[in-house]
Amino acid sequence: MRAAIWLAVLSVALTAVAAPAQAAPGDIVAFSGFAPGTIVVKTSERRLYFVIDPGRALRFPVGVGRAGKTWTGKAVVEGKYVAPAWSPPDEIKRDHPHLPDVIAGGAANNPMGAAALTLRGGEYAIHGTNRPASVGGFVSYGCIRMFNRDIRTLYRLVNVGTPVVIER
Repeated sequence: MRAAIWLAVLSVALTAVAAPAQAAPGDIVAFSGFAPGTIVVKTSERRLYFVIDPGRALRFPVGVGRAGKTWTGKAVVEGKYVAPAWSPPDEIKRDHPHLPDVIAGGAANNPMGAAALTLRGGEYAIHGTNRPASVGGFVSYGCIRMFNRDIRTLYRLVNVGTPVVIER
């Protein structure tokens, strides 16, 4: 696992060197306190960290739950999906009755974006977005939104069973 993480990080680093700064999929930053291979979301920072070794992590901006919709705790990645279809949960359907029952994967109006990592029986997900301007805000019903380029990177780095920690 450690070798796979390093190869993926090296690939991300080489991509960042070859591309303009604004296209970098994640910054490598000092980060400690969690085992390598763990996803840590700090909702107050609106940042997601993927721990690559005991002292460093890849850092990504994220959109998190709006007031009353944030949560904390531990989970694991239960599923990995590319361009997933989306069915709005009952709470979202109540707030937005115009939404269809299912939005096809890859559709421009699909809020799941390029990929999704599901958590807690599908109740929440770390996913891409069709609204990139929402990344960095308190905007969701509890899911973690990432730029599509960033969820593609994270998707490649993790497996089903990857631990996830959500903190304030």
